[in-house]
Amino acid sequence: MGAKNCKPNQPPPFLDTPWREINWGNKKSALQYVKNYKPHIEGRQLRILLYGPVGAGKSSFINSVQSVLRGKMCAMALVDNESHDCFTKMYTAYKMEKETPNTFYPFVFNDIMGLSPVKGVLVDDVKLALMGHVKKDYAFNPESKLSEGNQFYNEEVNPNDKVHVLVCVIPANTARNMRDETLRKIREIRIAASRLGIPQVAILTKIDQTCPEIKEDLRTIYRSADVKEEMEQFSVNVGIPMNCIFPVKNYSEEIDLNDDTDTLILRALRHIIDFGEDFMNHKMNQAEDSHRYA
Repeated sequence: MGAKNCKPNQPPPFLDTPWREINWGNKKSALQYVKNYKPHIEGRQLRILLYGPVGAGKSSFINSVQSVLRGKMCAMALVDNESHDCFTKMYTAYKMEKETPNTFYPFVFNDIMGLSPVKGVLVDDVKLALMGHVKKDYAFNPESKLSEGNQFYNEEVNPNDKVHVLVCVIPANTARNMRDETLRKIREIRIAASRLGIPQVAILTKIDQTCPEIKEDLRTIYRSADVKEEMEQFSVNVGIPMNCIFPVKNYSEEIDLNDDTDTLILRALRHIIDFGEDFMNHKMNQAEDSHRYA
């Protein structure tokens, strides 16, 4: 996709009007919405599981979210720009600290080993994570799945251990050329999450690498016919609806925050929170109904 936009003397296909509306001056209220979020169910914590191909930018997205919330560059999740292997090896949980020390937002990001056609995280392990059976710091084994009796297998699952939103992180500059085996794994994980009723979102990262115009001005993202086509093709390939796919730019080389970058990240984060909150409330209502009619 990037090569198509960057051919010399051939302007990229940008539309006269955006195909998705976004209020670029809305960063302050979007940030306040996230800061004010509190689960309706007392004591609940929204768990967000990130998965996707190796090098998609899962850890960078976590750092970018933390940077936006803290108003400064953060590097909580370690990333590696050199390795072609998966840098994240363990089941890692990241709590987002607020401005007041030792206070945290009521949502947690879980990062896992990346999907790979050959090695990488096993689909069965992702399924166990969705159900809350994987303990923090479990080192994923590409050869064999986590089994009952292992010290990192969580036997006593509580509601906060379970995943409330599943987020597929995909790099925009290589999404079209994704291997069939990787797509198959994504679809299999999606089916497992759907059976559990877990809402699903896709984050399209590295949008600034698709063409120089978007790198220069992020506000052109929703006028790019190529990006829209990329999202539509990915939606067809894995089944995630278009209105659940959000393009973002992670912070990678910058040393200062940018309002437009923040706006895209916050928009995605707000939808993730809303979907997860609706899911938690739905599960609570189901439990109350079952007790009422038991």
